Amino acid sequence: MNLKRKINYLLFGLLLGISVQAFSQTTYQTPPKAIADLVNAPSTPSVSFSKNGDWMMLLERADNPSIEELAQPELRIAGMRINPATSGPSRSRGVENIKIKMTRSGEEIQIKGLPEKASIGGLALSRDEKYLAFTNTEANGISLWVVDMSNFEAKKLTDAILNDVYGNVMTWTPDNQILVKAVNPSRGSIPKAPAAPAGPVVQETTGNAAPSRTYQDLLSNPYDEALFAYFMDSQLMLIGLDGSKKAVGNSGMIKSFDLSPDGSYILVDVIRKPFSYLVPASRFPYDVEIWSKDGKKVKTLAEIPLDEERPTGFDATVTGPRSINWRADKPAILYWVEAQDGGDGKVKMEEREIVYTLAAPFTGQKQKLASTSLRFGGIAWSTDDFAILNERWFGARREIRSVINPSNPSQAKRVIIDRSYDDIYNDPGDPMYTENQYGRNVLLRKGDLLFMTSEGGSPEGSMPFLSTFNAKTKEQKILWRSQAPYYERVVKLLDEEGSEFITVKESTDIQPNYWLVNTKKRIAPLQVTNFEHPFESIKGINKQLVKYKRKDGLDLSAVIYTPEGFTPGKDAPLPVLMWAYPREYKSAEIASQVRGSKYRFTRLSWGSPIYWVTQGYAIMDQTEMPIVGEGDKEPNDYFIEQLVANAEAAIDHIVELGIGDRNRIGVGGHSYGAFMTANLLSHTDLFAAGIARSGAYNRTLTPFGFQYEQRTYWQAPEVYFNMSPFSFAHKVKTPILLIHGEADNNSGTFPIQSERYYNALKGHGATARLVFLPHESHGYAAQESILHTLYEMNTWLEKYVKNKNKIDPSR
Repeated sequence: MNLKRKINYLLFGLLLGISVQAFSQTTYQTPPKAIADLVNAPSTPSVSFSKNGDWMMLLERADNPSIEELAQPELRIAGMRINPATSGPSRSRGVENIKIKMTRSGEEIQIKGLPEKASIGGLALSRDEKYLAFTNTEANGISLWVVDMSNFEAKKLTDAILNDVYGNVMTWTPDNQILVKAVNPSRGSIPKAPAAPAGPVVQETTGNAAPSRTYQDLLSNPYDEALFAYFMDSQLMLIGLDGSKKAVGNSGMIKSFDLSPDGSYILVDVIRKPFSYLVPASRFPYDVEIWSKDGKKVKTLAEIPLDEERPTGFDATVTGPRSINWRADKPAILYWVEAQDGGDGKVKMEEREIVYTLAAPFTGQKQKLASTSLRFGGIAWSTDDFAILNERWFGARREIRSVINPSNPSQAKRVIIDRSYDDIYNDPGDPMYTENQYGRNVLLRKGDLLFMTSEGGSPEGSMPFLSTFNAKTKEQKILWRSQAPYYERVVKLLDEEGSEFITVKESTDIQPNYWLVNTKKRIAPLQVTNFEHPFESIKGINKQLVKYKRKDGLDLSAVIYTPEGFTPGKDAPLPVLMWAYPREYKSAEIASQVRGSKYRFTRLSWGSPIYWVTQGYAIMDQTEMPIVGEGDKEPNDYFIEQLVANAEAAIDHIVELGIGDRNRIGVGGHSYGAFMTANLLSHTDLFAAGIARSGAYNRTLTPFGFQYEQRTYWQAPEVYFNMSPFSFAHKVKTPILLIHGEADNNSGTFPIQSERYYNALKGHGATARLVFLPHESHGYAAQESILHTLYEMNTWLEKYVKNKNKIDPSR
């Protein structure tokens, strides 16, 4: 913890009249070997398929970085985190190795000539798939590399010249050159911090409402502004396969760029002043320009103003053009949307948004393509007479998908799906895509038949399926479905009939692997990959999906893990770690739906609670904590009472199963799950201990909304007060462990949330421990931090949960 934070902490404690315990620094600790070994298990490669699925890339990623790597210099400005040495993102962890694997033969080919100590990112195949481009982050910058796919040889094309601090960094042209965003060669030296400020920092408002969520890492002074302008300063360059470089267009604070499908034009977003101290760079003003492929400005399509003043609510948006993109099915036609309601979701309108198009050479007037009654959610393109328009509305959790005819905008759209997007039992799925002649993703369809994949939610858990959906009749035909005892999903379709495809197949103890399936030839599926089980020590644990009811009749579910050999009813009940994350719903029926599958592979991430099954605990994971508010009622109006009812039902069920010991149940969660944990300890004595990681505990510090709460503090002050664990710190009698990354970058979960909550707990005599992890953000990354977090959690659980009955009540 830095000196400034220590001083603030001491002053805060003195102001409250609270006795303040001195901070202590400890060395990094490690958890029991069984847990550490699981953390150190090798990672499984990720997979990316070629266009026709004949081969795949196996991408082997690096292990967790060391704390020394995380401690490298980092700039936190305008909502971004920049590595000043590389002009790229800080904390990035790339691919270390690339292999090519043939789908049918299984032959595996190592890419030769890769950089030493590689940190590879931005992988992109040329349209003809003859070349693979990628970036490599070096000590002093980011370079561009290319692989010749005819001989699988990699070579370096440029020095470390790329600028990857914001937006995209490269794209292929149709003639196999690479358009990149480079550091402006003329940007000079990094600005030096002034020895003394030139004057005070002043912000002023002139009466227009500018509600804003609580963002991290914003600009705070003129020096921050100078640093932001310096690191955003970019130059587009065209790189040849021989390493030749050619500047394209003017340099500037280039936010993003996108080549038209035919390669004739470049859509460029250029940030301009004034900057803001209230919102991140994504909401700074910028110009949307159209350039010719050689960099000459053809047109300024839009001048997007500073986005500080926006109506409240998650269905609010900006006025003017937004979501400006190229049509995927045409050589060079732009489309975008403009709100007709002033961006205010509370305004009732039938034609809420209008989608416009403008075709090259961009000298004509914009043309109306379609309109929406909800907020625009994108367009899935196919051909000139068929596309799918998506609309969504958060307040009603509603989505509408309609077929439109781009060649005849006057033709009425035809609604094919109108549903609650929370409803997983009746989810028809999402369309599958294929690449067209421009290298763009378009709908994979056969006439009126769309190919769809769905999670396949059901009362027995998820059973993914592949289907066709008839856009005329709205009839859905399931072509294939995952079967127990496996969880299997289609990831790539290989023919036009939907009879041959690649799946990822897994089960509780079977590592996910890729399979080639052919339903027409009636031949046995062919296993394509053979990734080994990384967690051998827990292969024998028991896993079950359980269903139970809340006292008001709402159906709930959870996944329970127990140690190998444990028999409920025969063996003594176990200590329990319950892990959860609350979610809000507008329908009790939908909130009752079973989510997840008992056949999913038991994969451990850095934040998983499953580690403690090795220590003799039962784990109640994915414990459903639905908060329901139907009609004109908001879910958070009932947050505490429903949260408590969820916890009571979960505890009753695991005890009735003969698995859990009612007196030895701990509860925990991360982020909003930490907020949940603190609330449960404030309003119940159900648990033996709690673990809260990287949470927010005082909702008045996020006054313009949080999570799915759309109302502001001033609109619903009682909700903000009652939902804040800080308000009820005096009621906490259960031991609570607070862990927080000192560099948390998540909106609303400033480290001060844990700091002040801990002060309040200590001031009222609670049993609490606060652990700040140096250099860690909202998710923890360093190997030392992860192991120490698990050490802290294990120590807390052993003392206050597993051995609760051994605690001296007089202490």
